[in-house]
Amino acid sequence: MSSARDYLAEREESREWARRTVEKHAPLVNRIARHLLARMPANVQIDDLVQSGMIGLLDAAKKYDHTKGASFETYAGIRIQGAMLDEVRKGDWTPRSVHRKSREVAKAIQKIEARTGRNASEKEIAGELKIDLDTYFNILKDSSGTRLFSFDEINESADPALELVEGDLPDPADNMQQGRFREDLASAIDTLPEREKLVLSLYYDEELNLKEIGEIIGVSESRVSQIHSLAALRLRSKLSVWR
Repeated sequence: MSSARDYLAEREESREWARRTVEKHAPLVNRIARHLLARMPANVQIDDLVQSGMIGLLDAAKKYDHTKGASFETYAGIRIQGAMLDEVRKGDWTPRSVHRKSREVAKAIQKIEARTGRNASEKEIAGELKIDLDTYFNILKDSSGTRLFSFDEINESADPALELVEGDLPDPADNMQQGRFREDLASAIDTLPEREKLVLSLYYDEELNLKEIGEIIGVSESRVSQIHSLAALRLRSKLSVWR
């Protein structure tokens, strides 16, 4: 009888902790939603991101294990963003043609850089594709909503590192492979042109939105979006070995 009471009391305490945790970290959901929305297509609504993010937060509160080392905020941030991206993927809002053209740009970059031994310029990329610069910039604009990098979906692009941390008990071999991918990704980022590295740093490390980044580097918000897209496609070309 006493064990049943203990069980019920423990379960109620666990539920109360989850409730308080969700209330405390609700602003984190809004912050991540606003950050992601800056590079999503117009048909993605912040309310949808917040709703899916709250589900991710609740899931994190239920599954969090403090003995594994990561802080709850770090763990929850991964779960929240993952839930939001899953919701966006379900919408299937990115036409296949956008992915195809993005891959063509990445392949063009790879060819130019293999041939010249340096980062390809935008004029060279457009020339390799036999298109004018306006068409090239339109491809970057269309690509701006796609994810940057994903371990499992390297051909489709996604956010670095965050989506690599999945599963409660990963296989040791997976950890080694993911570790090598992170190392290769870090090395690839280090070879990017300085402006592209700066945009990625301000966006992912400092968590600034595109408008704020534009004010810092002195360009328009749309140009920041183009730079971000080019950096993503350049990284895809540099990490083609992971396909």
